[in-house]
Amino acid sequence: MGIPIGSLKPGMNIIYNETLFTIVGCEHAKLGRGSAFCRAKLKNVKTSQIIEYTLRDSDKIEEAFIEKRKLQYSYTQEQIYHFLDLETYDDLIIDESKIEDRIIWLKDNLELTGLFYDNKLINLELPLSLNLKVTETQPGFRGNTVKMGTKSATLETGLIVNVPLFINTGEIIKIDTRTKEYLGRA
Repeated sequence: MGIPIGSLKPGMNIIYNETLFTIVGCEHAKLGRGSAFCRAKLKNVKTSQIIEYTLRDSDKIEEAFIEKRKLQYSYTQEQIYHFLDLETYDDLIIDESKIEDRIIWLKDNLELTGLFYDNKLINLELPLSLNLKVTETQPGFRGNTVKMGTKSATLETGLIVNVPLFINTGEIIKIDTRTKEYLGRA
């Protein structure tokens, strides 16, 4: 049995047209005549593609139950990424194509959340911020402050971010995983 469109909200996982989606945004509307509808932005969980749909009560929409488990990144073999389930100690694998946007954050022994549907690992959820080591940047000079500007720095995962001028090679800094911005020293 489907769920009514009035109960749809961002962050919810649904099955629509036999495809698993996460609701990114939705706007409910009820015009004078006719039935209510919902303009929804849906993110395909498998492909990460965002599509806009107009959903009506007559559409078959089911709620999908996504299980979350703690994982630890182990290693990469060609284009397959291996993770350790921290509860069962099982070796779980996921293909590079499913986690392309998250690869730049993976470092040895990183703990993150795995998203499971039908007991299969389908995607990863990163922590809101990570502590990463600066591997390469121009040297800082005495007297540089935060307000004077920024410079680029390469981190241990290969990610390049802008940091304040006083950050030096070898320092560990905190980075926001959503915006890829410098948050501060760790």
